[in-house]
Amino acid sequence: MKITRTANRFVFHLGKRDKHFFLELMKLYPRMPSAHQPLSKSAPPSQEQSNQQLLDEALAEQRAENKKQLDALLADKDRFKETESGCRLSLPPGDVEWLLQVLNDIRVGSWLRLGSPEATLELATLSNLTAPDFFAMELAGHFQMHLLEALGGRGQP
Repeated sequence: MKITRTANRFVFHLGKRDKHFFLELMKLYPRMPSAHQPLSKSAPPSQEQSNQQLLDEALAEQRAENKKQLDALLADKDRFKETESGCRLSLPPGDVEWLLQVLNDIRVGSWLRLGSPEATLELATLSNLTAPDFFAMELAGHFQMHLLEALGGRGQP
């Protein structure tokens, strides 16, 4: 994947395989468990449950809105321009930051599904059950790295 930057857009040049992986990865959103984010470790029990419920509801609304926005992005034919080698995806800077959040949800959610391992998983420990989560976690990290490099200015021609 190569990223170029214009005055007001980031253009992602995705090969056919990168495009396939990107689209399949986006189908996994949202990946984070709905009640994973604890509000506080020290709140009084009387306040904790109602406040936690408010947080969970707000996060669910945010995920639903992100999913709607993601579906619109993926359906927008003007965003994906087919090329001989794959496609170009054009995004304004705000959408790049939003896409980083979506990718982070997929990456961290996959890590949680793997049992939150402390160290890198050994390939020998992967199974038919864990390999898809490991692959999703690593692939989301790969795309995040490229997006962060582009935001940092290293995605310019």
